[in-house]
Amino acid sequence: MGSIATFSSVRLSRFHQAQLGMRIVVVRLSSRLALIMQRRRTRRALLSLTDDQLKDIGVSRADAYREGLRRPWDV
Repeated sequence: MGSIATFSSVRLSRFHQAQLGMRIVVVRLSSRLALIMQRRRTRRALLSLTDDQLKDIGVSRADAYREGLRRPWDV
């Protein structure tokens, strides 16, 4: 009966290691970009709410304005 190779037991060439590393970087960057764009959309949507809608969620117009104008990468 043959042995089954697992991912951890397979040695990758330097090229494949670099390729895998680049894929990880691209996935992380794209995930980060998606998060930043989502923040931008939600902050802009906050600016478009009416005073009554803001009151419903417990946010003042000044707070909504301050939050809506923050940079997308600000946490």
